[in-house]
Amino acid sequence: MQFPGTAKPPVGIVFDTAMRRIDDALALAMLHGFGGKGQARIAAVSISNADLRAAQFCDGLDHFYASATTGPAAMFMSFSPIGLADGKPPRESPIFDKLGTPAYPTSIKNLNDTADGATLIRNVLMGQNDGNTAVVLSGPATDLVRLMELNGEKEWIARKVRLLCATEAGLKADGGAGAKLLADWPTPMVMVGPEIGDALPFPGASIGTDFVYAPDHPVAAVYRAYERMPYDAPSTAMAAMLYAVHPKDGYFKVSDQGKRARLVLDPEQKERIVKVFVEMASAKPVPRKPRKPAEEKKDEKKEEKKKDAADQ
Repeated sequence: MQFPGTAKPPVGIVFDTAMRRIDDALALAMLHGFGGKGQARIAAVSISNADLRAAQFCDGLDHFYASATTGPAAMFMSFSPIGLADGKPPRESPIFDKLGTPAYPTSIKNLNDTADGATLIRNVLMGQNDGNTAVVLSGPATDLVRLMELNGEKEWIARKVRLLCATEAGLKADGGAGAKLLADWPTPMVMVGPEIGDALPFPGASIGTDFVYAPDHPVAAVYRAYERMPYDAPSTAMAAMLYAVHPKDGYFKVSDQGKRARLVLDPEQKERIVKVFVEMASAKPVPRKPRKPAEEKKDEKKEEKKKDAADQ
């Protein structure tokens, strides 16, 4: 609930990803960049397969971006759980098989250190302002379908989520779940096809120029491990992330298809979009503000209520 007189926070992003393509990793880096600039909040990150290394990477990336917070504020630092599917791990990982030992820390050692994806997303949505969450899907739709099947959850989704932005690859990764999501998801949805990512390649040269402020930058490490350098990477998940955070800023057009639209590239915006991709994905970590204790927040809300009543 949003109390009178309080500022609405930036949009919260739920990122549901398989973390098997390099644009997944770049999209998550972009989300951290948006967070550092106050343009979005990371509401939840969930891995839609059972690859523990993917969850460790996401957690390690969170620790990397939190590293700028030092002093007393660091003592109160908290890290959100990472969702991870339960089941048999994938036999191969295009990103992590060649990565080697990561140089960044992670608190995830096994499955017990992660959360169930659908449950995590449900719990996160319950704490969001109405209409102030967007979901980005770049992996199988399995967790989102499970979320819809939880008792009463479709009503919560419709109340809390303003938009689902889904890559076509994610919708096809689990065909049955993708079809059900298309049929039953209760909010507007924008689909992002591979033609968008192919037309907006992330410039690989950026890895050797914009990420060098950190010798062991985790995003640069996975980029180099994914394919033989130099190469430019498709950016489908990055486009989905950009539109989810800034749907009204003219980066893309959408087809007029009601609740099931499709992202359309405006050729005149290509240079502008790629510039944002690089700027946000390579953004330096910034100090985080410590969260106020829950009781202090409650006291603030009580005082706001009293002030509003006195003003009436």
